Amino acid sequence: MNPIRVMVVDDSVVVRKIVTDVLSADPGIEVVGTAVNGKVAVSKLEQLKPDLITMDIEMPEMNGIEAVRAIRAARNRVPIIMFSTLTERGATATLDALSAGANDYVTKPANVGSVAQSMESVREQLIPKIKALTGRPVAPARPAARIAPPPPVAPRTGPGKKPAVLVIGSSTGGPEALAKLLPQLPASLPVPILLVQHMPPVFTRQFAQRLDRLCALRVVEATDGVPLQPGTVHLAPGDHHLVVRPGRGTHTTGLHQGPPENFCRPAVDPLFRSAVTAYDGAVLGVVLTGMGSDGRNGAGEIRAAGGTVVAQDQASSVVWGMPGAVAQAGLADEILPLDRIAEAIQRHLAGVPTSRTAAIAPVPGRAVLSGGNR
Repeated sequence: MNPIRVMVVDDSVVVRKIVTDVLSADPGIEVVGTAVNGKVAVSKLEQLKPDLITMDIEMPEMNGIEAVRAIRAARNRVPIIMFSTLTERGATATLDALSAGANDYVTKPANVGSVAQSMESVREQLIPKIKALTGRPVAPARPAARIAPPPPVAPRTGPGKKPAVLVIGSSTGGPEALAKLLPQLPASLPVPILLVQHMPPVFTRQFAQRLDRLCALRVVEATDGVPLQPGTVHLAPGDHHLVVRPGRGTHTTGLHQGPPENFCRPAVDPLFRSAVTAYDGAVLGVVLTGMGSDGRNGAGEIRAAGGTVVAQDQASSVVWGMPGAVAQAGLADEILPLDRIAEAIQRHLAGVPTSRTAAIAPVPGRAVLSGGNR
């Protein structure tokens, strides 16, 4: 297999060297060129033909957001990973870049201590995402704690339970997918919605605000102890697991900082498990694009308890890791393209039965990855 051709774009000499050295040390990656700003990067695209670009945001002449827009305007779909800072300004810029067509982001190697620490941070965050977005196998960045596989899910003997709650999980590619999916759902949706998108603190608050502006539904960053009401989307805050806490009559949101699951906090599995317990299995789970397998075990519990699971299909996913893990485990009632999931959600919430859909065959050129980090 040919190495992945990467172009590194950053106005900092130090960052360019750190990223180049880390990537060049991986035998599966070749750094084919660098650029000091977006303008130079755009001019080099035709010559270098990279398989992927790493892109800084703040640069002179043409910043990273402008460069992403220029690349996408030229109908070039090369995957782009942004370098971001974990600040309000960095979150705003990163979400702007994702809206412009960037595929993912990592934390910029700055203010993390020594050069060795910076290099390890880049290695741990960036390499799995490069390989996922280019369809290469991803090994976990650190040894995974052994997690028991989900129990076998028995075939349905009758119709599933009518959902009383909608739970959604997503990761890589999720911001764009959610920005398309949620606006298709009406404010009159008859159930509460809880959502886990793998994102750090600060980012989740701003992302919730952006989604709220796009949607008829009300979208908020989840806080602890809020009653769950129809028509409101609760987005898990960065670095906190979001769960459903059973109550007398009305269930509430719960937040905690228990250990990461599937290398993630927030993680999808704790949300799915808690919803099954609180609603006695009357749960509709939706698993969207993302790296890894977060959500697979939770989907198994939803199915085993009589709930329903919908997974995004491979062709419309940026990375078919999370939904692919659910589909390949035989846990999806339906495997659908993104533009058909809103209709399916409303159909299931209305209690319309659907025969279980056979898994869709992998589509060439798309990543089918259940290992690694988000």
